[in-house]
Amino acid sequence: MREKFKNFFYIFVFLFFFWLALTFPLKKEEIFLGGFVSFVLALFLNKLYLNLELPFLSFRRIYFFFIYLIVLFKEIAKANLDVAYRVIHPRMPIKPGIVIIKTNLKQNIAKLILANSITLTPGTFTLDIKEDKLLIHWIDVKSSELKEASRIVGERFEKILRKIFN
Repeated sequence: MREKFKNFFYIFVFLFFFWLALTFPLKKEEIFLGGFVSFVLALFLNKLYLNLELPFLSFRRIYFFFIYLIVLFKEIAKANLDVAYRVIHPRMPIKPGIVIIKTNLKQNIAKLILANSITLTPGTFTLDIKEDKLLIHWIDVKSSELKEASRIVGERFEKILRKIFN
C-alpha cells in the first residue's frame, strides 16, 4: 500500500511540474486547476502503471530514466551521422547482416525498451525477441560473436536499463 502511494505521489508531482512548466507565467487559477488535473490523472495513471507490472517509481529510477534518455539521444545522433556518412561516401565498406545479442534483463518491458532503443538508432533494427536473445539486423556487422555483438549493440542501453528495472 505504501508503494502504491509513493507511485501516486511521483506521478502526481511529475504531472504537476509538467503542467506548471507549460503554463508559465503562473496564476492562482492555473495552479489550482493544474493540481486538480494532475491529481485526477495521477489516480487514473497509477492504476494503469500498476497493471503494466512496471517497477515502483523512485527518485533513483526517475534519475536513471533521464540519464537513459540522454544516452539514447546521443546514440541516435551518432548513428545518424554514421549512416549519413555511409550514404555520402558510397564506397565506404559496409557489411550488413543479422546478429544475435544476449540480454540479462528479466522483465519483458525492459527487453521491449531495449529492442526499441536499438531500432531507434539508425543502422540497427530489432527483428525478434526470444527469451534472453534479440535478433538484430545491423548495417555494418563488426562481430557476429554473441558476446562481442551484445557488447557493441546493446550494452550501452542495457547497463542503464538494469539500474531502472532492478
